[in-house]
Amino acid sequence: MSAMIDLAEEKERVILVGIDSSGESAFLEELEELAKTAGAETVGKLVQSREAPHPGTYLGLGKLEELKALAAAKDATGVICDDELSPAQLKNMEQLLELKVMDRTLVILDIFAARAATREGKIQVELAQLKYRAARLVGLRDSLSGLGGGIGTRGPGEKKLEVDRRLIHNRISVLKAELADVKRHREVARKRRERNKKPVAAIVGYTNAGKSTLLNALTGAEVLSEDKLFATLDPTTREYMLPGGESILLTDTVGFIRKLPHHLVEAFKSTLEEARYADLILHVADVSNPDMDRQLHTVYETLESLEVLGKPVITLFNKADRLTELPILRDFHADETLLISAKTGMGLEELGALLADFLRKRRVYVERLFPYAEAGKVHLIRESGRLLTEEYREDGIFVTGYVPADIIGRL
Repeated sequence: MSAMIDLAEEKERVILVGIDSSGESAFLEELEELAKTAGAETVGKLVQSREAPHPGTYLGLGKLEELKALAAAKDATGVICDDELSPAQLKNMEQLLELKVMDRTLVILDIFAARAATREGKIQVELAQLKYRAARLVGLRDSLSGLGGGIGTRGPGEKKLEVDRRLIHNRISVLKAELADVKRHREVARKRRERNKKPVAAIVGYTNAGKSTLLNALTGAEVLSEDKLFATLDPTTREYMLPGGESILLTDTVGFIRKLPHHLVEAFKSTLEEARYADLILHVADVSNPDMDRQLHTVYETLESLEVLGKPVITLFNKADRLTELPILRDFHADETLLISAKTGMGLEELGALLADFLRKRRVYVERLFPYAEAGKVHLIRESGRLLTEEYREDGIFVTGYVPADIIGRL
């Protein structure tokens, strides 16, 4: 807990640094948001226009001199680079700048460390942090002793940074075994859901698009929802009652982001796998964000890497309450699109109708008389489908209703 108190007391003053070949004006805005979420104050920005980062120093030497002068003028305590740095780049930059140097990956890992609440989330974050640090042990030792509080010291903390590579790899093995155990429990829960034949929709989207706000609005889940990146990390599954009495399970997943560190994609695969086993993807996009098209692209890229594409997708263009005029909205990957505001409730009734229609299309109408000895089959219809009528006759129970196509054989 003390590290987090230290962080509040000595707020890092950082300069954001990036390599840009596109000449976009909004460059580094997302990095600034990440820095703010991690508890740092941005006091300056520096962008170098070049095709690729310098292999040894990230920025060119002339630009590094400029950065050093800017840091001194702004009284900065650190520098954050918009890309993941190699151990050599990190070491060389720290020597030349005589400042604490961080990269995008370290900042994201730090945010994840502060936000992880469940055992699984904490294991995944620590695993990703240790893999990141194991690759950077050489050359980091000198700078570690004076690290103090601030970004990069949450989660496992300094005590684990100081240990040698062998101990880090031992700890990684222990965490992997624990994660495998958690994954087994998750699969048991998932199989139970599959037996009940309860349909599942995974809520995915770019970080801060409003996924948790949507889950709360539909189910009253009371999941933390803030106007911050990665406000929620741990998946939450809640039941949503649809118009007409049917229900669907909604699972919130961790938000995606451009340049999501591969350590994290790897570590959070089990969490994101919820999307792989869902019947439907609810893709939430922030329609008020000028960078929305690029965010859509990032989400589909991530889904592709998780082998999730190929499922029905409903894209929800959220935060419509922030718009003054309606832009042209299209998503070629989606089967349906809908303009909503999870905050005000606009469009949520139409979403309920869309989901009810989706379930109806997956189901088969049945009209059947079951002998009393087969009353369990009526219960099966009630549990996994929708029972419309139930009439008790002398020769059995006459029912009408809808059931998922794949349990017809069991009736």
